[in-house]
Amino acid sequence: MGRALDEARRAALADDVPVGAVVVGPGGEVVGRGHNVREAQDDPTGHAEVVALRAAARTLGRWRLDDCTLVVTLEPCLMCAGALVLARVPRLVLGAWDPKAGACGSQWDVVRDRRVNHRVEVVGGVREDECALLLERFFELRRED
Repeated sequence: MGRALDEARRAALADDVPVGAVVVGPGGEVVGRGHNVREAQDDPTGHAEVVALRAAARTLGRWRLDDCTLVVTLEPCLMCAGALVLARVPRLVLGAWDPKAGACGSQWDVVRDRRVNHRVEVVGGVREDECALLLERFFELRRED
């Protein structure tokens, strides 16, 4: 989660919502990393999870990430939860829960829905306070402006 937090801080430096993600490979090595790049790249799909999954697929030379773990600082949204399922990622480790838009247990539970062809184990609340504080501070600064 420390590396995902580092990625989240990179997003904040680029004036994007501070969410960071890393994909850990079967041997415990980081095979993909990403942070939100929506603002920097004018890309609505530029979420940290998607960026990290794309990087992992390039590193491993395959789209099936069925032996990897995604670690992310904020519960994935609907789009990112769908990407996890489609990439066949077996495990998600998340920091802060997202009660407004989370799709891995908060608003929806796409990754564990029996109607989809793959389910993801969810480990939530890892370094939750630290992840949430980074987001809270980011949005507080914007409200002051």
